[in-house]
Amino acid sequence: MRLTKEEQKMLNGEYGATVQKCMKVLVKLGEIYGAECMVEVKSVHSPGVSYRVAGDAGLGYVVDASADAKFKIPCTLNTIGIDEDAWKEIGFDEYFASQQIKLSDAYKKMGAIPCNTCTPYLVGSIPMQGEHVAWGESSAIAFVNSVLGARTNREGGPTALAAAVCGRVPKYGLHLDENRKGTCHIDVQVPLNSDKDYAALGYFVGSVVGQGVPVITGVKERPSIDNFKTLGAAAASAGAVALYHVVGFTPEAPTYEAVVNIELETVVFGQDEYDKVCSKFAQKGDIDFVVIGCPHASILEIEAVAKLLANKKIKTGFWICTARQTKSLADRMGYTKKLTDAGVEIICDTCPVLCQTLTQRNYKTIATNSGKMAHYAPGLWHLQPVLLTLEECVKVALEGKWED
Repeated sequence: MRLTKEEQKMLNGEYGATVQKCMKVLVKLGEIYGAECMVEVKSVHSPGVSYRVAGDAGLGYVVDASADAKFKIPCTLNTIGIDEDAWKEIGFDEYFASQQIKLSDAYKKMGAIPCNTCTPYLVGSIPMQGEHVAWGESSAIAFVNSVLGARTNREGGPTALAAAVCGRVPKYGLHLDENRKGTCHIDVQVPLNSDKDYAALGYFVGSVVGQGVPVITGVKERPSIDNFKTLGAAAASAGAVALYHVVGFTPEAPTYEAVVNIELETVVFGQDEYDKVCSKFAQKGDIDFVVIGCPHASILEIEAVAKLLANKKIKTGFWICTARQTKSLADRMGYTKKLTDAGVEIICDTCPVLCQTLTQRNYKTIATNSGKMAHYAPGLWHLQPVLLTLEECVKVALEGKWED
């Protein structure tokens, strides 16, 4: 690889052993993918910060790095394995919590921003269009590439840490113009009116394109931020979509031609395709758990649930997972009290995908508006899912069952 004088100094160890080790990781990654040079990145969103994912090996790696290295650029942290302020009340194992806190403290020592969320773009980390970044967390990657038009590959924990220390990543993959063009055309032929609709579309897209770049046409009205969040999370879970284009609405796709340079196969997303996705997540009868906020809920989603549950009591377990900054806003707006009075738990810093307390609660079924959560619930926690709208999820929580 072609390195600048500054990058060569890092590789030579002139800035310390940890910087050298990190640059070696980045150079090796670049060699594997045929990168010609490095590119400076403006921010990092670090995955692998959950002790459940990192384990003792990851904890040791980060603690060692924190002994003599600082992050060169802003680095936000993804969801961790506990609610840092309420882990005892929720029921997290004490040893697990202590290890998680050690891991989090090591990241903080290097200068990380401990927002502990999978939606850093909702709490202040908003890269500009065309800006190079190094982000992990599948749904955040899809959002930053697609909705914001910044550029990142799928970074794992070690490469994200290395990027934060060095301020560089190898220039390959989605950092290059040619790799951001569409690989498959998705023709939407059903109306998209709800979060469930966007979750179903995302799940279908991911299952069709895998790691490709879908170009989506037929969307009639501008999606909201929450719609985009839901779409990307489901597409990244069912497949490995890191970038999608919605023609007329995402920044790189003002027209179909702008993101297509070869003839693409067209795949229709019609009523049959929609129904097939929904039938995959169609648990009926008694439901004992409801989850909103995978990815983390926005203040608008929290507001919607709070209004629907005002002066009511739920019959199921009910989690709203969100960033702590968003919960603070919900506190100030009175939503938190309405929700907790109704029986809802607001969970910060973590999410059900990472949350080992679910095994202790003996839940069997789950209602969610998240395609990502519906996808992972059976394999991770043996929960049988039903995919619904936010409003339908609240109805389930009040009645304790779902019959469509």
